[in-house]
Amino acid sequence: MKKFFSILMIMSLLFAVACSNSDEVSKDKDSDKNEKVEIEFWTMQLSPTFDEYINGVIDDFEKENPNIKVKWVDVPWADMEKKILAAVASKTAPDVANLNPQFASKLAELDALVNMNEAVPADARDKYFEGVWKSNTFDGETFGIPWYLSTQVTMYNTKMFEDAGLDPDNPPKTFNEVYEVAKTIKEETGKYAFFPALDGSHLLETMVMMGADLTNEDMTKAAFNSPEGKEAFQLFVDLYQNELIPREVLTEGHGKAIDMYQAGQLAILASGPQFLDKIKENAPDILEVTRSSTQLTGETGKKNVAAMNLVVPKQSEHQEEAVKFSLFMTNAENQVEFDKIVPILPSIESAMDDPFFSELPENPTPIDKARIVSAKQLKDSEVLIPPMKNYEELKTSIFEALQAAMLDEMSVDEALEQAEQKWNEVLSN
Repeated sequence: MKKFFSILMIMSLLFAVACSNSDEVSKDKDSDKNEKVEIEFWTMQLSPTFDEYINGVIDDFEKENPNIKVKWVDVPWADMEKKILAAVASKTAPDVANLNPQFASKLAELDALVNMNEAVPADARDKYFEGVWKSNTFDGETFGIPWYLSTQVTMYNTKMFEDAGLDPDNPPKTFNEVYEVAKTIKEETGKYAFFPALDGSHLLETMVMMGADLTNEDMTKAAFNSPEGKEAFQLFVDLYQNELIPREVLTEGHGKAIDMYQAGQLAILASGPQFLDKIKENAPDILEVTRSSTQLTGETGKKNVAAMNLVVPKQSEHQEEAVKFSLFMTNAENQVEFDKIVPILPSIESAMDDPFFSELPENPTPIDKARIVSAKQLKDSEVLIPPMKNYEELKTSIFEALQAAMLDEMSVDEALEQAEQKWNEVLSN
């Protein structure tokens, strides 16, 4: 169970004040290059599950760079945002930190992070998936180096499909198809097919997949009050008001969907393959009847990828060494080794050439099969929600508007208009 929670923390799509004004990696030309320096590296809840791996990479780096010592500090997932903000505020920030794009962008907005477009040579930048590298861009600067990735797959209970008279070899591929499956499963079994997680960035990602633009090109105005945005809102409203999804979607998130799926109360789970580890532990009978298909999407065919990054605060007195370590931690060899421990994907494009991501072992498990599905769709996936100013406020306001429409407190048109007005107010500041 401890291992699962560490793995879960890895995938949670994840994380001001005074800072240095330097825009370049610090280089003391007069310093002795043989002088030993220590850099501090913060991760989010990777210890003790991944101690052997992380310490092994650090040992390898220190052997190649005897003048650099790495001090690893593992921070509880729930404490990272508070601790990194406090550290930056007190000018005691680590040299390297593991953050997600949305939270890292808060520090980038304050000009607190090294611009990796300047710190990383072009030949090294080109090794990473282009779209993932660009997802770390804020105001024209790139604030992080991609580390590990995850793409959702559609996991579904073949027995529930069969009980409802549905073809288990033909799972839904789009949200509109899910609606039809949900009607059939509810009518035939009395159970639910789908639990659309509305926490995190899931709602906004779904809207983009269904063709809605969230903002105009320069991110100064909302753009989702459109036919595509209305279609997305209407889908959730119809699912809820026709009792085709659980009432809890308004109060609980992705964790509840996992609980219901492993209890046999839900036919479809849209999630990262890593969550099958929990199902294997808690409900092996459900795992046995689980298959995986490609990520649910809209008519656009867009698929989302979640990314975690390494950032270097400008406060670091050893920026050059910190960037060097970040590139080493995220190189192809080290990423593949990490991916074989936990069901995640590499951000280095060449790492995907490893047969691990394309070939099934003998007697493959549902987890093996889910990994292959996830890996195959990576090249067609992108980070759908770019870093945005005041993101939490924007995310909350659009969820509250949708919630009001689902509860029939206002029409879909009124809900979209309310959210649009709030976004325009926030984006104009």
